[in-house]
Amino acid sequence: MSIDIRPLDAPERLGTPDAVEFEAYVELTAQVEESVWGHRRFSYEAAELLPEFHDDRYTGRQAFAAWDADRCIGRAEVQWEQSEGARTAEITVGVAAAERRRGIGTALLRRAEVHARSIGREVLTGFSDVPPAGLELAGPRLEAPDGTGSIPAADPGAAFATRHGYRLGQLERVSGLTVTGRFDEFRSLLAERLAARDAASAAYRLVGWIDRAPEELLDSLAVAHASMATDPPAGGITIDEEAWDADRVRAGETLALAGGRTTLVQAAIAPDGAVAGYTELSLPPNSVAVFQWDTIVLGPHRGHRLGMLLKLGNLVRLGETAPERSDIYTWNADENEHMLAINIALGFTPRGMSAEWQRA
Repeated sequence: MSIDIRPLDAPERLGTPDAVEFEAYVELTAQVEESVWGHRRFSYEAAELLPEFHDDRYTGRQAFAAWDADRCIGRAEVQWEQSEGARTAEITVGVAAAERRRGIGTALLRRAEVHARSIGREVLTGFSDVPPAGLELAGPRLEAPDGTGSIPAADPGAAFATRHGYRLGQLERVSGLTVTGRFDEFRSLLAERLAARDAASAAYRLVGWIDRAPEELLDSLAVAHASMATDPPAGGITIDEEAWDADRVRAGETLALAGGRTTLVQAAIAPDGAVAGYTELSLPPNSVAVFQWDTIVLGPHRGHRLGMLLKLGNLVRLGETAPERSDIYTWNADENEHMLAINIALGFTPRGMSAEWQRA
């Protein structure tokens, strides 16, 4: 049986003959996610992804699909930062459960690696996911350079990565928070913490918005986004600096809206009017799930417990905006003790691990 691996073309519109392969690719990706996690909450719909495939101003993207006749049975994707001086490319590989252990994943990985090298990327990274049951596999374990977590060496994703020369650079804890019935509690907690602030903390004000930031905050928000790329713990992973300005902030907002996602943002504003920190919740369409994306407080403004205030403020906004949403999911470096402590205090519980791999 011959397997054909070829680049994936993004159609202009969905639901057309030109979109058949793209839609099959997205469905295969969802099947792979479901085979790992037992659900599709972490998967993107075709309508969410298509705008990102059409906009490469800041993030480059090339996908490859493996075909058995007209069946998509595997996929690989390469993403890279477009900023000057960027050295890394992130590779994601997935194969349909019934088609594994036939060399398809290896062939897809090699194709993606060749593309990454062809665009001048010296360092290759990638993720693999380990669900709760997978963490209990017997045998030797792999530990990242930082943090206290570990994953079984026998985990399929780990075995695939190490077999192809990738080393474990970081572990991220996947955590979840069920928010159903808790929005009044979050509102009370926020009020208590605001009332208990000292004078230095009270000098910061909270500002929230949905989807599009106020014009006067764009420049300082761009600075905070750039810091988000490099400030969090990176373990043994090479992280590219990202060039951000007001245009890039607006471009990200536009992409999210084009994909049908709602974004809730809560920011702490310093006495000088600049963004001191922010947090984001992303609400995908047709889902009860919410993704906790960026949370950062810039260095000069730490020590005022702004992180908890930001998250509580956004949880209150979530209850006001989309009370039907039931669960929030977030990913944090296993060594990021401060952010993990905030999440645990809010009630987040472990839902698995994500391993980040690197090969030079």
